[in-house]
Amino acid sequence: MERKSDPSASVPTGAHADHVREIALSRSAAAKSAIAASWARSLTTHGLAPDAPHRDVRIDEAALTERRDVLGRMLAISNPVMDRLHASLGLAGCSILLCDTGGIVLDQRAPSSDEKMFRSAGLWQGADWSEATQGTNGIGTCIAEERVVTIYRDQHFHDSNTVMTCMGAPVFDEHGELAAVLDVSSCRSDLTQPFATLIAQTVADAARQIEADHFQSAFAGQRIVRGQGDGQRGAVLFAVNGDDLVIGATRAARQAYNLGQGAFATPRPAGDIFGDSDQRGIGLDSAERRELKRAIARADGNMAAAARALGISRATLYRRMDRLGLSAD
Repeated sequence: MERKSDPSASVPTGAHADHVREIALSRSAAAKSAIAASWARSLTTHGLAPDAPHRDVRIDEAALTERRDVLGRMLAISNPVMDRLHASLGLAGCSILLCDTGGIVLDQRAPSSDEKMFRSAGLWQGADWSEATQGTNGIGTCIAEERVVTIYRDQHFHDSNTVMTCMGAPVFDEHGELAAVLDVSSCRSDLTQPFATLIAQTVADAARQIEADHFQSAFAGQRIVRGQGDGQRGAVLFAVNGDDLVIGATRAARQAYNLGQGAFATPRPAGDIFGDSDQRGIGLDSAERRELKRAIARADGNMAAAARALGISRATLYRRMDRLGLSAD
């Protein structure tokens, strides 16, 4: 009886649908297990049946093109990352997919030897893998929960999807909002759970790389600063403009520094966010001191060149340095 309360337990062939229904309708199971909670959403919220015939739901070419255009920059940035994943995981029979927040597959890489199998399973461009359409799966459940998920074979909601293992990782945009899901799926029966866990970590790292590259592209021309905790939950990156104001941050940065969604409605001084305002100093004298130091450093200590860069005479530069207690050495 205890096995029946565990959605990750092995279920005899033909009993999957009954097992899913029992777990999905158990309030205690849904409270303890993310898989059970997803099964409950699939059954009660989305009105799906675990033993219903497979639904290969696809959008047409025009709609697919439109969705790809929306994620144009992210698709371009994800290409080399997906190529690297395909090179390392394709031989293991894995397909690499990038999906939008509607669960639509926008791009994929699949080994030629397994292409027919993936097409038959519906893991191809234009297919809808939202939780509302397919129930619990690596793409749709990742979207619903905005976290890295691994859905191993009979952890899927539908009978027809239990032949596959899917590992999905969220990709957030420059505003910290979910923008896409990077997924690796396999239809091979010899994929073990430990190997699936290893692949999931690889997918998560790749998703973070796409996210970091996308953020730097979105803020091209601005200074990109790495904050504390970088790499633990993703890239902790800030975009700082020429006035030393922070104008953007990755999702991981927002979480690490407790910055809400409205944090960048008005740009904030970098010192206020990084907590080093005391070291930076405040006020016009501190700002002028920093600017003079930067100009002198850029000129490699050549005072005449520093003065020209500042648009003042060398005599004026020396007077301001004296007033601020700066040495010419």
